[in-house]
Amino acid sequence: MMTMIPIFKTALGEVYEADCVSFLKTVRDETVDLAFADPPFNLGKEYTSGIDDNIADHEYLAWCRRWLDEMCRTLKPGGSLFLWNLPRWNLPLGAYLNEHLTFRHWIAVDIKYSLPIGRRLYPSHYGLLYFVKGDRPEIFHPDRLPVPCCRHCGGELRDYGGYKDKMNPKGVNLADVWTDIPPVRHAKYKKRGANALALKLMDRIVTMASDPGSLVLDPFGGSGTTFVAAELTGRRWIGSELHCGAIIERFHTLDADRDHLVQIHENKNLLFTRADLKRRRTNGKPLPSAYQIQDNELATSCVCGVEKKQIELTF
Repeated sequence: MMTMIPIFKTALGEVYEADCVSFLKTVRDETVDLAFADPPFNLGKEYTSGIDDNIADHEYLAWCRRWLDEMCRTLKPGGSLFLWNLPRWNLPLGAYLNEHLTFRHWIAVDIKYSLPIGRRLYPSHYGLLYFVKGDRPEIFHPDRLPVPCCRHCGGELRDYGGYKDKMNPKGVNLADVWTDIPPVRHAKYKKRGANALALKLMDRIVTMASDPGSLVLDPFGGSGTTFVAAELTGRRWIGSELHCGAIIERFHTLDADRDHLVQIHENKNLLFTRADLKRRRTNGKPLPSAYQIQDNELATSCVCGVEKKQIELTF
């Protein structure tokens, strides 16, 4: 097995400037806890690397199968693989993965500001496939989310079948439809020239399917969001990208991502966000009896304290 020299590294991870297949061939068998891939979608997009993003369907799928084979090989037993792509490609690629791994979920991630397509239904989601090597994942810590509340009064938008008072104070179970992921690829939100995924998306995947110290793999580094999420939460990471300038620049200016991640962690694994608690207090909305607190904002800070401390301790 050939070796490569990383173009950039930290105490926790390293990235290689190489094509995905060549890089993956250097990764040892069954060493990865979590593998994530966000490949080009073969939509004819122009990349600065000059790769051809408009090839025949059979060529694209054959190429995808090559790097998927390598990713499956590198996964530990019980390791998790996530594939981010359009539903069109996730259908055949999911069928291929079914021959090698165990299917867990097709997660639909809501697209914001998508444009309509003539003579077709309005496209409204990306597909996030979730597979595991073996019968069940070795690591599985899904986020719990705040209840959806009115942005004016803070009241719940659902009645939860009369069980509102018995709800878990850490929030509601994560479903397989995610509507709370910001659309960073839209011009309004995008901050980098390289492909960028929302930090909230990658934090959710990384913290769900890995532990601090686990190894996270991403052969399509893009702007480095996977690596940043892993770094800030104490995971080891490894990956590749054809041109790593955006990744290196991002790691040299991590303060914004660190602050953003603290905000993300402040609003998960709790029943009400800080903003919703303030609205409820202002409008006299009672809290469920299971959510026993004396001071709303103080309790929110306590619930979030573990996450905030963990992020700080990884630096």
